[in-house]
Amino acid sequence: MTVSAGNAIGISTPSWLPTTTLDQMSRNEYDVLVVGTGAGGGAVIWRLCEHWRSTGKKVGVIEAGDLILPTNLRNVETMNPERVDALAYGSGGIVIPVPGTKFREIIAVGGRTLVWNAISPRMRVKRESWHVPLQEMDQYYDIAEQALQVSGAYVEGSPINRILLNRLWSEGYHYARKMPTATDMVPTKYGEMHSNVYFSSIKFLAGAVNRRPIDLAVLSRAVGVLASNGKVEGIEAATPDLRTYRIKAKKVVLCTSTIETPRLLLYSGIPGPAIGHYLTTHSVVWGAFPFNRTSYPYVTGTAGILLPEQEGRPFQIQVEGPSRSLFYHDPFIPFQSVERIKVAGVGTVQPRYDNRVSLNPCNRDRYGVPEVDVQMTYSPHDYAVSALAEQSVLRIASLLGFQSTPLTRDVPLQGDHESCTCRMGNDPMTSATNQFGQIHGIAGLFIADNSVIPKLEAASPTLTTIALALRTADYIARTS
Repeated sequence: MTVSAGNAIGISTPSWLPTTTLDQMSRNEYDVLVVGTGAGGGAVIWRLCEHWRSTGKKVGVIEAGDLILPTNLRNVETMNPERVDALAYGSGGIVIPVPGTKFREIIAVGGRTLVWNAISPRMRVKRESWHVPLQEMDQYYDIAEQALQVSGAYVEGSPINRILLNRLWSEGYHYARKMPTATDMVPTKYGEMHSNVYFSSIKFLAGAVNRRPIDLAVLSRAVGVLASNGKVEGIEAATPDLRTYRIKAKKVVLCTSTIETPRLLLYSGIPGPAIGHYLTTHSVVWGAFPFNRTSYPYVTGTAGILLPEQEGRPFQIQVEGPSRSLFYHDPFIPFQSVERIKVAGVGTVQPRYDNRVSLNPCNRDRYGVPEVDVQMTYSPHDYAVSALAEQSVLRIASLLGFQSTPLTRDVPLQGDHESCTCRMGNDPMTSATNQFGQIHGIAGLFIADNSVIPKLEAASPTLTTIALALRTADYIARTS
């Protein structure tokens, strides 16, 4: 499935995304060097190219992975839920476990946006825990939603979604709404293509390279941040055959993941007592409830319903299905008398200093960088939130008329929503970056992935990460 963009010594070959080599990049100095091409990295690259389309500014990008897919794999017609799981999570899949933990990463151009389900709610941002003016945060949410085409259009007109929503509204759940997803439902017209329904950061990269040239080196692992006298100078990066290069840059934006970004900072000796701490993820409890179609006289369609976090309810409820979840490619799927609808409760987890990512000096990767030691536990408060979410899942399922079923509870250190290890804030003792994502005390060194989120609320983090990344990119463009 992999489409190689180069070999071990970094020779670039033609591909669907223009690439260069670390050797070539080492001969330049970049105005901005972005490390990582997932949600945050893609947003920064696209936004900078929007600002600098008519300037001589140089934007460089390095990515540890290769060109795997040119789109979200849900846009590939041969994919179904089973093949998605096999390609992403099966043996030899593109989702890679973090050694010694239950976390996982995707090392590829596009990162996790190649496999995400595109669910994109806003977080319930609270003034006391965020350091971005709330009005400004709303503005960047607007920009992010427009860029990702977030709406409830994916389930618009679906009979089952309308029926289930009406049931919830009639029972007093007036805040239940269509699932907001980053899906392009605009018909193709005037020769303008709308062929990729599910969003991935490949769309950000396409928008960038179609506006101005960028230098992108794949199979290029960042192994160190170069800084001196309180100022960033660039990145040290290595090819798969372990050749190392120094890439000079006036500003560096790290977007490598909640686990990898603090690892890189700690190994590089970047100071900051909060770096790697306050690791947070979500608790999740869910059930796949049987849905009998024999007494259902309508075209099924697909259901996607969100009950967002509310005051006193630090969790959200998601209803997805039947069986295919938000995945409804094939109208010729054989009739099944019993399908399943998933109801999940996603709960908040308290940010605590002791939940952290640190370096394990006893184990190093092939590049010589220490592997991580992840310490994380749930507090009594976290378990209480999970219990409330479980009660709500059962209540919602009952109101929707579903048969009872055993629930699954995700244990700590699983999932894809880990955040906050380089969180933004005003106090360098309790935060890694300032309100624009710049590392305290290191001019020109920025963070723009999930790790910078100040506090993870119940919503999935991707839309929030993109909104913050766009804000960081605007700040960089404004001050460069």
